[in-house]
Amino acid sequence: MTNAQIAAALEELAVLYQLDGADHYRVLAYTNSARTIKNEGRSVEEMALAGTITELPGVGKTLEEKIVALVETGEIPAAAKLKEKIPEGLLEISRIQGLGPKTVRRLYDELDVTGPDDLRAAAEAQKVRAMKGLGPKVEEKILTGLDKLEAEPEGPTRLRLDEIRPVAEELAAALRDNPNCERAEVAGSVRRWTETCKDIDLIASSTSPKELAAAIAEHELVAEHGNPNETGIRLTTNSGIGVDVRFVAPEAFGHLLQHFTGSGPHNAELRERAVARGLHVSENGIKDDSTGETEFFATEEEIYERLGYRYIVPELREDRGELDAAAAGELPELVERSQIKGDLHSHTTLSDGVGSLEEMAAAAEALGYEYLAITDHSESHGFGNNVEADRLWQRIEEIAELNHEGRGIRLLSGSEVNIHPNGSVDYDDDLLEELDWVIASIHTAFSDDADRNTGRMITAIENPQVDCIGHPTGRLINRRDPYPLNIERVIAAAVENDTMIEINSNPRRRDLNEIHARMAAEAGVKIVINTDAHRPETLELIEYGIATARRAWLTPDQVQNTRSWWK
Repeated sequence: MTNAQIAAALEELAVLYQLDGADHYRVLAYTNSARTIKNEGRSVEEMALAGTITELPGVGKTLEEKIVALVETGEIPAAAKLKEKIPEGLLEISRIQGLGPKTVRRLYDELDVTGPDDLRAAAEAQKVRAMKGLGPKVEEKILTGLDKLEAEPEGPTRLRLDEIRPVAEELAAALRDNPNCERAEVAGSVRRWTETCKDIDLIASSTSPKELAAAIAEHELVAEHGNPNETGIRLTTNSGIGVDVRFVAPEAFGHLLQHFTGSGPHNAELRERAVARGLHVSENGIKDDSTGETEFFATEEEIYERLGYRYIVPELREDRGELDAAAAGELPELVERSQIKGDLHSHTTLSDGVGSLEEMAAAAEALGYEYLAITDHSESHGFGNNVEADRLWQRIEEIAELNHEGRGIRLLSGSEVNIHPNGSVDYDDDLLEELDWVIASIHTAFSDDADRNTGRMITAIENPQVDCIGHPTGRLINRRDPYPLNIERVIAAAVENDTMIEINSNPRRRDLNEIHARMAAEAGVKIVINTDAHRPETLELIEYGIATARRAWLTPDQVQNTRSWWK
């Protein structure tokens, strides 16, 4: 049983408990444990049977018993009992975005909905809108969600990059460490730093490829594998990720790496342009029609040069004008992680973070930053641990005292203020003026009305106390779609009011996305790349925001926090 299957069973148990009205903390315990198990590289099944599973954070004896029962019998007894009294179809409709288990339970109790067919019939008969607190818009979202459920019955087939990249890197490192390997690289969408990935592509060169394939098949991350052969091997990890390992001669390594890095549209355009010049490009080399000879290159740089282009970094290979720019020598010098001088969005234990002020400062200092803005949630955040005005005044004094001690980093007093439905933000102007940095975000009262959302955000942008807009579209990758928003109007307002817009580096968000970030930067918006860190170690997730910026063609001059503190 793979880690992904065990995690899915625990997630299902959490939903069943919710449908049964269980305590919130009990549900959260199973949800968090499922996430831990999904991200664990080692086989959780083996750990459970060996009695070492309680080494995992958040996994105690009770959960150990459930997991052992699952791997030994194929089911969790508690889940089996709950399924006897909860219709199976309720689990399915709980996957509809925005339709939580509590609402699903109400639909069951009040409309006798037991599955997707019942729910569609109730929505089409306009019975859902009659329920207290729902209404026509919720009914419309339910019908849209049912359509998506039918189109994608098993849920998202692509994982977020942060769920797949560490596995790819570890397997690539294992290949390199093997004496039979001459070179190994991650390819595919992982190498292009896309937001989501379907699987992992690894390219390796070896004089003994079959032996190398057999060795990687025995790696502790691997749950299943095909037959090792001279050209490669197919693997499945403990977390259920498919891995294609392909082998190539050293002199042709560049061709296989370029081909399997992609993207498909980039490669198709590259081939078409090459054909017009009498050249045929494939993973097997470059064939010249005039001579009939095939050339081989060990590096991608040589391949692009042979075809008449400057080297194109993987992040830009999406057929968005990069070939024209490379041919003309006009590719941008992209922003790099080493150029970031500070992070302007972080949280501490004062709101919902898990690191103290001192711990967050130390972590930022260890990264070599010049400054860190402490932006705990404001008083109407809506999810607990909000910071009242009096407490924020105290925090300003605390930060001033720490700065007075002469640390190697400057702390900035700030706040992530909530944008209200009318566009106003928390705190009086005298308090906002005292802050070094104010980032404004929408956290509550999402609307399906694009004009309302856009007007709300523009009002905040026009507020002279607001420096920046945080995670502007509110999306959560694979979990929540962006709320409707006229991004062009938001960008125009940001330019007019000299208000910055954030690329949120949290790999669950990456918001702005690369398309909107490029659009904003080209319009003249000042972009900041932040982590929204809620614990010291997540300050390191800046690499995901950098990746989004690079995929958006952003240069250091277009990213404000490549500069020393400017206010």
